[in-house]
Amino acid sequence: MRSFRPILLLLLVLLGAVPGRQALATPVRIKDVTDVQGIRSNQLVGYGLVVGLNGTGDRLNNSLFTRESLISMLERLGVNIRDQQQKLQTKDIAAVMVTAELPAFAHGGSRIDITVSATGDATDLSGGTLLVTPLMAADGEVYAVAQGQLVTSAFSAKGAAASVTRNIPTSAHIANGATVEKEVASQLSTRRSIDLSLRNPDLTTASRIARAINRSMGDIARVDDPRTVHIDLSRGDAVSTLEGIEDLLVEPETPATVVVDEASGTIVMGDNVRISTVAIAQGNLTVQVTETPEVSQPAPFSGGQTALVPRTGIKVDSGAGKRLGILREGPSLRDLVGGLNALGVGPRDMISILQTIKAAGALQANLVVR
Repeated sequence: MRSFRPILLLLLVLLGAVPGRQALATPVRIKDVTDVQGIRSNQLVGYGLVVGLNGTGDRLNNSLFTRESLISMLERLGVNIRDQQQKLQTKDIAAVMVTAELPAFAHGGSRIDITVSATGDATDLSGGTLLVTPLMAADGEVYAVAQGQLVTSAFSAKGAAASVTRNIPTSAHIANGATVEKEVASQLSTRRSIDLSLRNPDLTTASRIARAINRSMGDIARVDDPRTVHIDLSRGDAVSTLEGIEDLLVEPETPATVVVDEASGTIVMGDNVRISTVAIAQGNLTVQVTETPEVSQPAPFSGGQTALVPRTGIKVDSGAGKRLGILREGPSLRDLVGGLNALGVGPRDMISILQTIKAAGALQANLVVR
């Protein structure tokens, strides 16, 4: 089993907890840890057709929605093939879902990126062209129109007995592939107050943000809750106030949290994690069964027969050689990691130890298991 020491040492470097020096919080800008409430992007979605595929599109006999979409599109263009629809056998067209994100303050005529994903049994969208596709928001209104040449950054090739696929050929991207047709009204300049929303809610961090704003801009900020800092704009406008506070530095408070991902065996600890003194004994029962059959060969002219004689070896390791160890209370993450690392266990066993320490009430942190 590989040692967990390299992972923990890397964690120490990332968190700044190197031997001989206490980790210090790094100041960050207010704009990097908060959002302005009411200023957000909106998700758009649309259904369209991709044409120009090299025989890698939907099979019309299987994808009925692609067939009906193609017939409806041709009818809108003045081509009536309702009576001949059974003869449609093209494989150069595919039905797709188009998604995009409409950013805040996007004005009519602005360009936004779009993502195109196959909905039928198309195998590759490379080289296709998306036809005009309206993009709607949750209110059913059309806010953008998409069209353009698809880029998949994928490769797919196959033969009779083998195939090679790189990336996802049924998902494509078009940079600046949609034009904004309708704006989302947002009058920032007419607001009399704004609320800053913390991305990681914490009362201490919110208080530090309010104090930093009040020192720089006057007494205009107050903390409403661990997520919200209210700013009064009675003595100024929103644009100049936000410009003045965006680059103010604060030290965010990080909660004591241990995050465990059992699927990958990953453990991440925050700098404020503390542990009370506990005694730990960790061991596993291992039973190893080895089969080494031998061939029994009789002497010449003895009249005997060659036979396969089984030979089974069984080894049991109950972990009797491992002793009870004491993990003492550490004042820093470095000492905590050093104590856990001294046990000489791997990531999987470390997860079990942390869960057991938490159950014993000795882990002074929130344990999150994913």
